[in-house]
Amino acid sequence: MSLTLRTDFGCTEAIIDDDCGLKRFYEVANILSDDLDIKFITKMDDFDSLMWDFNYKGHTLTLHYNIYTGISIYPRKFREAVKRDNDAVIEVARFLEGKLMINTAGSSYRKINIAFLRLNRG
Repeated sequence: MSLTLRTDFGCTEAIIDDDCGLKRFYEVANILSDDLDIKFITKMDDFDSLMWDFNYKGHTLTLHYNIYTGISIYPRKFREAVKRDNDAVIEVARFLEGKLMINTAGSSYRKINIAFLRLNRG
């Protein structure tokens, strides 16, 4: 995962993963809940999108998933977001970047290790 930041919509949007499934969204949501003690205050689920709002250090942010665009985080105020809201998005995204790199690396290591064990069963 490499962090991508966009400002196309008048606020900072952090692209967490642009090619993923719903499982990855729940992984991100669980990391936010478990590691940052985040409580989701609003959950809107549509047939192709999920938008879950949460508070982070006094800023209301949205964890967004869409089957076509992946996972992103942006300020709930969107275009009316102040600089500190946008900074909070970047802070959460950088935290996730580190966590997801570790999880991805661990997952890849497990897959390689399992493949190695299967090859050496003799």
